[in-house]
Amino acid sequence: MASLNKKVVLITGSTRGIGREIALKCAQDGAILIITGKTETPHASLPGTLSTVAAEVEAAGGVAFPVHLDVRDENEIRQVVEKVVAEFGKIDVLVNNASAIQLTATEETPMRRFDLMFGVNVRATFAMSQACLPHLVKAENPHILTLSPPLNLDPKWFKDHLAYTMSKYGMSMCTLGLAEEYREKGVGVNSLWPQTTIATMAIKVHFPEAVWRRSRTPAIMADAAYQILTSSAKKNTGNFYIDEQVLRQAGVADFDQYALDPTLTLLPDFFLEEDTL
Repeated sequence: MASLNKKVVLITGSTRGIGREIALKCAQDGAILIITGKTETPHASLPGTLSTVAAEVEAAGGVAFPVHLDVRDENEIRQVVEKVVAEFGKIDVLVNNASAIQLTATEETPMRRFDLMFGVNVRATFAMSQACLPHLVKAENPHILTLSPPLNLDPKWFKDHLAYTMSKYGMSMCTLGLAEEYREKGVGVNSLWPQTTIATMAIKVHFPEAVWRRSRTPAIMADAAYQILTSSAKKNTGNFYIDEQVLRQAGVADFDQYALDPTLTLLPDFFLEEDTL
């Protein structure tokens, strides 16, 4: 396994949830974390700001570089990438974590929400990757990790939330295409998805309390992401990883540590067939 010490890791949507947890995990290895998001002042109901996560990163042993970023704005993306490269001279890792969700049927999905999901999920993943790749190809062990599911064309995953499914699969198609496009240039491009629901604000807002309680903490995704990001990029590309499978392969046996309530049955996440669990 490679170290992330002094590696420049850019994570979209890293002020809370899985993005924040990945940042803190990488910080423990001495990484330079580019903390991005739009929350600069405390939100009334959502935890985490650029400055609070930056302070947590520094306390965990990393270097924090917080910067405002609206991933829907390609000009802002370009400016952030240029600022990072001017400051640190490189980008080693891109984590496409930012995501929008709307679990509604076709007639109940306003076009503004459709546009939001495609802007944050598909377009931003493509645009962030496009902007970072000229620098990633120069890195020693470059990785792009996108938080998106394995591609599964079973109609059951489309019928209840078509727009959301299309947007998440669009992210996965970026992984599929970029992995092959940059295979010979040594960039590892992979996706990571949770086996169970993860206790993020998206789960808290969009699902009943019972779903939250039967979820795992974001730490499991961070630990799995770390395994991928410290692997050989040249040997590890084009994969659609599931968090628990990654950690089992790494020798982890105790998964109760990740459960909010180990006494409850965990809920499987979207897009996974039973034979993959």
